[in-house]
Amino acid sequence: MTGIPEFKFNGQIRHYRGKVRDVYYLENDLLVMVVSDRISAFDVVLPKPIPYKGQVLNQLAAKFLDLTSDIIPNWKLGTPDPSVTIGKLCDPFPVEMVIRGYLAGHAWRVYRDGKREICGVTLPDGLKENDKLPEPIITPTTKAHEGHDEDISREEILEKGLVSESDYRELEKATRALFERGSDHAQKQGLILVDTKYEFGKDKNGTITLIDEIHTPDSSRYFYADGYEERQQKGESQKQLSKEFVRKWLIDNNFQGRDGDRMPEMTPEYIESVSERYIELFEKVSGDQFKRADNENRKQRIEKNVRKWLEENS
Repeated sequence: MTGIPEFKFNGQIRHYRGKVRDVYYLENDLLVMVVSDRISAFDVVLPKPIPYKGQVLNQLAAKFLDLTSDIIPNWKLGTPDPSVTIGKLCDPFPVEMVIRGYLAGHAWRVYRDGKREICGVTLPDGLKENDKLPEPIITPTTKAHEGHDEDISREEILEKGLVSESDYRELEKATRALFERGSDHAQKQGLILVDTKYEFGKDKNGTITLIDEIHTPDSSRYFYADGYEERQQKGESQKQLSKEFVRKWLIDNNFQGRDGDRMPEMTPEYIESVSERYIELFEKVSGDQFKRADNENRKQRIEKNVRKWLEENS
């Protein structure tokens, strides 16, 4: 996806506009990632932004990158602004490492439809939606620049030469360690980390590096631990923290990104409710109080903070 860049930083080479992030490529293998307030679902960017959503995602990702830096190096160099992370450019692996501790979301839909194998992993009979799996499973996907990511097995990844066997072993090891760390943190917050995804690349020295965001509501699914067992026994839906509530609102309003689907109206009241949900999510997941940034002069604020960081770290 391309678009007119909002900023022009010193040493800027090119700009990429994603669904919710704007990435500025600078000299010396630097990336400036500006996390916008845009929101997407069903591979569609919704027509109106959600105040503070970008700040929520950026600050959560920064926190969890710092909390896991002893497990594997990551791309983050600094967060000069509430909505910005600056990091090192890496060559990404063409797969995303999805790991699941519970049978939810896409995995449940595949299971519900009668399949007992997902991404080469066999699942036992008799499971219900949101049941805890015997052990966490890794279900990788291909990384699609446009459209939907596709499930892929470990064997297919190796057969196609997408990742070398030695590198893939490292990715699996890091994925399991990161998920364990994230699960431990979630448990302390009264949450269950249900599933999540990680992206990896190699830096200019060939070191495998964790990239992008981790353990945010846009990349992860959380359940409230309190009442989980009781809800499972009664066959009730789990109380969860994720972007799923936005998808549900769209589905309830007959929108799933299909041809002919009409986007429902995002009223000011609805937008405010989504913003408040994201802030609640931040505080529950992180354990920190959310401090709203001054968004009156957001563009000037970001430009000033990024320029200062670049000058001090050049």
